[in-house]
Amino acid sequence: MSQFRRLLPSANSLVVFEAAGRHENFTRAAEELGMSQAAVSYAVRALEEQLGVTLFQRMHRSARLTEAGERFHADVVAGLSRIERSAEDIRAKGREVNVTLAASTAFASMWMLPRLARLREDLPDIDLRIQTSVRDLDLEEEAIPLGIRGGDPKDWPRYHAALLAPEIITAVASPAFIEQNGPAESPADLTRHRLIWLEEPVRQACNWPEWFASSGIDYAPKGRRLAINDYVLVIQAVLAGEGIALGWNHLIEGQVRSGQLVQVGRHALVTGEAFYVVWPRSRELNASAARVRDWLLAEGEGFGRDR
Repeated sequence: MSQFRRLLPSANSLVVFEAAGRHENFTRAAEELGMSQAAVSYAVRALEEQLGVTLFQRMHRSARLTEAGERFHADVVAGLSRIERSAEDIRAKGREVNVTLAASTAFASMWMLPRLARLREDLPDIDLRIQTSVRDLDLEEEAIPLGIRGGDPKDWPRYHAALLAPEIITAVASPAFIEQNGPAESPADLTRHRLIWLEEPVRQACNWPEWFASSGIDYAPKGRRLAINDYVLVIQAVLAGEGIALGWNHLIEGQVRSGQLVQVGRHALVTGEAFYVVWPRSRELNASAARVRDWLLAEGEGFGRDR
């Protein structure tokens, strides 16, 4: 690039040269650029001196490109056109109001859905699109600006990550189930109740033996069990009184607050991992995506710093 600056100290001369070559007339180029004809002529002359070659054949009312001028003009047009397209693309991205968020079905339905009215009220000019998947999408490959991921940001070196919620897991049931089957004050009491299992097809999720182990109990399931591969359906089964399930606190907080679900016992597993808003390091968020990110973090009261 230092060689470029030595050859062409003024990039503006390229803009003048492109217009002059396109019109083959210094006066019309001057009118287009809002300059005087003398200024155009001076810029072209300076460019010719810098390159050490004649670019135009001057005539009475026109200026034709020389052979060298035609070759150089074609390259200048290609370069300036590419810069123009890039600038327009950047400008368009800055104006985008459509923001896509990649998330699990559980997060979309249990965390986002109850907050959509507030999102529309707080960010009325932004059109949020939620893309769900059974696996964590590659945001770079899919050209998605934002995602929600659970785990440890050290495992995602290509992403920025900001804390949304810590991973805290409790046992939950419906009030009707507790009324019918009696309370369970300790984790040991839970082993005598019907337990509903989440079997994630792709993402790793805590299971009952791991949860019991965190309370000091070596638990092995006996007999048949109800296992569901979708967390939304797990919670639907709990609400229907089918048994007790593990509850991720950031997802079930609304149902616990409303009394639809109740915590069973007092044990809570704090895994040390968390859920994060993530976005690729390879490209900068546009203004709309940054506003959605900040809104998500404010809703989650996440105080994690960008990793």
